[in-house]
Amino acid sequence: MPTKKLTLGAFLPYQLSITSNAVSNLIARAYRGKFALKLPEWRVMALLGESDVATQRQLVTATAMDKVTINRACKALEERSLISRVPNTSDGRSHHLALTPAGRDLYEHIVPEALTLEAELEKILGSGEAKLLEAMLAQLRARVVELG
Repeated sequence: MPTKKLTLGAFLPYQLSITSNAVSNLIARAYRGKFALKLPEWRVMALLGESDVATQRQLVTATAMDKVTINRACKALEERSLISRVPNTSDGRSHHLALTPAGRDLYEHIVPEALTLEAELEKILGSGEAKLLEAMLAQLRARVVELG
């Protein structure tokens, strides 16, 4: 029996990857130029903006980025005094990370731009299709975790 031929351009994992890369690159260009932030740094700031405090381990889990990337992002943000690092008294090996006042101010300037960019992306699909895509992506992520 002949093996089915793979066409990379029609391969769903490839389509997801290149679409994600295109959107990430669009965001990265915007944040790098205006705010001197790399995408991992913005993701860390965004999560700390939502939750106030997190450990690096929590950030790794929430972003699905590797430890080294999160560590570099946190160090860069700390060097710019955008986040603070306080020892975790319940676990001597980890630290609680939080936005500093300067970090919170930068976060508050970026959020409206992030929401505008999201709205632009949603216009491409329309609000109904954007919500459907969001639900489908959540379903895919959940199932991939189950399979993994």
